[in-house]
Amino acid sequence: MNCIFAKIAVKIGSNVLTRKDGTLDITSMSALVDQIAALYHAGVKIVLISSGAVASGRSELCINHKLGNIDERQLYSSVGQAKLINHYYDLFREHHIHVGQILTTKEDFATRRSYLNQKNCMEVMLDNGVIPIVNENDTISVNELMFTDNDELSGMIASMMNMEALIILSNVDGIYDGLPGKAGSHIIPTIEHDKDLSNYIQTEKSNFGRGGMLTKSTIARKVADEGISVYIANGRRKNVLVDIISASNNVPCTHFLPSTENISNIKKWMAHSEDFAKGSICLNDCATKAIHGNKAISILFVGIIDVKGEFEKDDLIGIEDNEGRQIGIGKAAYNSTDARKHIGQHKLKPMIHYDYMYIE
Repeated sequence: MNCIFAKIAVKIGSNVLTRKDGTLDITSMSALVDQIAALYHAGVKIVLISSGAVASGRSELCINHKLGNIDERQLYSSVGQAKLINHYYDLFREHHIHVGQILTTKEDFATRRSYLNQKNCMEVMLDNGVIPIVNENDTISVNELMFTDNDELSGMIASMMNMEALIILSNVDGIYDGLPGKAGSHIIPTIEHDKDLSNYIQTEKSNFGRGGMLTKSTIARKVADEGISVYIANGRRKNVLVDIISASNNVPCTHFLPSTENISNIKKWMAHSEDFAKGSICLNDCATKAIHGNKAISILFVGIIDVKGEFEKDDLIGIEDNEGRQIGIGKAAYNSTDARKHIGQHKLKPMIHYDYMYIE
């Protein structure tokens, strides 16, 4: 098999893994595992991000009383995750492939240390021929700091692991230029970083997942801007993974073209860390234009007009323009108290150095 990528992340959505009644679709799972196994034996390193735990648990248990949203999610995911990983274990074992389970939360990406611990774990697994199967730990991820859905998680994993491609498998063939299924609507085959998709994206969410095409396109664009090819495709199409990785022109999908700009690993981490910002700084127009220019520019106090919130040195903070719109994130070189004292001053070391700053 001629594979165009050596390292990929594959995200399988709930609607690919479940039937209409919410039960696990083992036939669909088996078909996807067969494809992943074929790529594995062709030398491709793969991280699998799989939804389906909550839907799996819901189909397993017969609860005759009403549960709250949090209780329901914890209960179904705790039972469903065990069922899901057991099926994967058995299916991959038929191909003589070892798999390992990784349950994570968004807070595990909050600090550089925990981020690198996760990365090291998955690298050890991949180096030793083990496929990581990743899912959000829904039993404890019940506060406001949750992944939007596993699309967001898959983007963070692909970025963290420096993957060459992320393939998001859903129950549609990609992004359409109209309503899917409507006469005259066509799949958009390739999307460049500056293409406006606001007229095409539908906001409806899937039956069993938490996300929709809006989330997928947002994550896809961010990951593609980090130099990773992103594909949105239909996971129920025969040989969809093999066809994409072998560069077949027969598979309908939407390909977000990767940026050619080199981005450091720490900036990749920052790109997905806006929820962890402790405070923010506001820039004047000149500073805003400067950091969006072609040259590497650090943020100096002369360009800062306001400091919001309380933070310590080395905390992540948001970067806003003078109208309060977030335009990036960076690591603070001063705490908030000292930063306020230096607003507008010259001849001080930067508030945020270019090497520790990500601009959207």
